[in-house]
Amino acid sequence: MAQELSIPLETTAEVARPKRSRLRKTLSVVRHQPLGALGLFIILVFLICAIFAVPMTIGPVTLPGVAPYDPEAINVDAIQEGPSADHPFGTDRLGRDVLSRTIFGARISFMVGLISVIIGTFIGTFFGVLSGYTGKWVDSIIQRFIDVLLAFPAVIFLLVIITVIGDEDSKFRQFLNNHTPIPQGDFLGVPVFVDIFVISVGIGVAVSVGTARVVRGAVLSLKENMYIEAAQAMGASDNRIMRRHIFPNVAALVVVLATIFLPIAILAEASISFLGIGVPTGTPSWGADLNENRENAIKLGIWWTVFFPGLALSLIVLAFNLVGDAFRDLSDPRLRGGGGGGASRTGF
Repeated sequence: MAQELSIPLETTAEVARPKRSRLRKTLSVVRHQPLGALGLFIILVFLICAIFAVPMTIGPVTLPGVAPYDPEAINVDAIQEGPSADHPFGTDRLGRDVLSRTIFGARISFMVGLISVIIGTFIGTFFGVLSGYTGKWVDSIIQRFIDVLLAFPAVIFLLVIITVIGDEDSKFRQFLNNHTPIPQGDFLGVPVFVDIFVISVGIGVAVSVGTARVVRGAVLSLKENMYIEAAQAMGASDNRIMRRHIFPNVAALVVVLATIFLPIAILAEASISFLGIGVPTGTPSWGADLNENRENAIKLGIWWTVFFPGLALSLIVLAFNLVGDAFRDLSDPRLRGGGGGGASRTGF
């Protein structure tokens, strides 16, 4: 008889790879996505500034016999100073510290960006999933309406929305004042919070248009998969399929879209504030400060009043773009496993 040979088999415990600690996983992500980690660090710095900014430091200097925010009664040449030890970013034409206003402007920008992106992605995802999965006449109506909205230039479209819903006598403002708990005065140190909220809603409506179009495209490919046909064959309702099968598979895409549209929303707020119809006068905002001080910067060379708010705006937009690219790479299995950006791994 042939001699039987027994080969010892490795147990599951021996084959299984040891689990990496949470710290090692975090360091691995940072090593493969250094630009994303840099963007996240910049966002955290601005977020800390936004949370702990002191509202009392944003007003003008106190001058005898001069009312706050009265540019006609202030000697601009006497109080407008360049960067110094007392004022690292200098002071503006009303004697207000540019550093304090730049720091507190982060709160306005984060608040507008987050509110508008939450509203925009919610509305856009709802109509995108509904349009892509339902199809037929529902899809045609929604998409033709989106086509009409996309036909307007972005800035004009945003100005029209804010002009309609931002008027003091508009039905939307009356609804907010009478039927919602949104505070009418200061909230979280932000003056006239309802005006900031109205601007955020207007930007959110504009964001929802692009979100709906992108989500619809993803849903059109998802609904052709076998598990959707299997759910339909088992008698699952359309509502259940959209909630349990479609939306979870586009959730990562929605998060990526949010990281893309958030800096766009911040830029939109800065743009309309620069045009003079954004945040109320006197409220610290990067866009409003750029608009308020641009004339002195051009004619008198007072560069610091526009340079530092513009630098902060550029940094936060760059940071969110870096984080969005990193999250896209991490959430897409085709882009995992290499260093650098996703473009280098796909051959572009």
